[in-house]
Amino acid sequence: MKKRIAIVGYGGQGGWHGDHALKSDVVELAGIYDIKPAREEVARAKGVHVYPSFEAILEDKTVDIVVCATPNDVHEDIVVRSLLSGKNVVCEKPVALSLESLDRMIAAAKEAGKLFTVHQNRRWDVDFLGMKSIIESGNIGDVINIESRVHGSRGIPSDWRAQKPYGGGMILDWGVHLIDQMLKLIPDRIKTVACRCRYITTTEVDDGFGLNILFESGKTAYIEVGTYNFLPLPRFYMQCKNGTALITDWREEAQVVKCKYWHENDVLPVQTAAGITKTMAPRDEITTDTYTVARPTSDVHDFYRNLVLAIDGEAEQLIKHAEVRRVLKVMEAAFESDAKGGAPIAFDEER
Repeated sequence: MKKRIAIVGYGGQGGWHGDHALKSDVVELAGIYDIKPAREEVARAKGVHVYPSFEAILEDKTVDIVVCATPNDVHEDIVVRSLLSGKNVVCEKPVALSLESLDRMIAAAKEAGKLFTVHQNRRWDVDFLGMKSIIESGNIGDVINIESRVHGSRGIPSDWRAQKPYGGGMILDWGVHLIDQMLKLIPDRIKTVACRCRYITTTEVDDGFGLNILFESGKTAYIEVGTYNFLPLPRFYMQCKNGTALITDWREEAQVVKCKYWHENDVLPVQTAAGITKTMAPRDEITTDTYTVARPTSDVHDFYRNLVLAIDGEAEQLIKHAEVRRVLKVMEAAFESDAKGGAPIAFDEER
């Protein structure tokens, strides 16, 4: 039997959940609630039930799962009240504006004995899955450095995402996705976090940032989000012990160059604009293999399939509390670093 979900907040992401629930093989949409009448009308036009209040959702015994898809600043109240009323909860990200707030949600889930998870949907992005498959194959060796970027040119949307009280800004928007992805690609213990935010199109919240993560293993990661980039840099760039991988755009296949032989007998210098160089002489097919990796298949409905199995005790939930806490700690360290001029912040894995 399908689990019944009710959505609180029927904006962009709430609408996404609603549309997918209507096509799901494991959940069905009980209804939605939104404080804005216009969004309620959108739901009614689709034949979706509209609850008269949030309390009405909590009182509906047929609702198994509450999806919180509101602005970031009101997540905690909705999540905690839903859990303590006996509902399982999915919260949009970032789940909280502080680690303390998240911990109160986790405590409520334990008290209620209900499942609580976060919708880290970009774990199903094919570009991320492509890089993950290259790492797991071991074909070009252990990771040295990964760079992950998302660039746009339209600034921050002119809604709550540009307002600090509601949890706006790019670290809390795209940053939470890219950090979560990076910590799945490099799960090593973190040593330091350093970040500089940008304020090009607004001064209230960051409209871009550059974040460096140094791991205790010596591996490094760089995460960048920009909203004023009219020529975007590649989505992913990865250096490994035996080669390099590149994804220019999420719609493209991964390009890989594997080093077969490190040294050549005679490296011929190449002529550049102002002189010759052997150091930067290009490789050839004798010492390298060049190939592409097909885009993996991905089904976003797997999030809800796992959720239902986890609720029934038949599977472990994919997005775990410890992973969500760790991402939030990185974001807090990023804000602290930016406030200190980009200084590296020692990361406390045990906090």
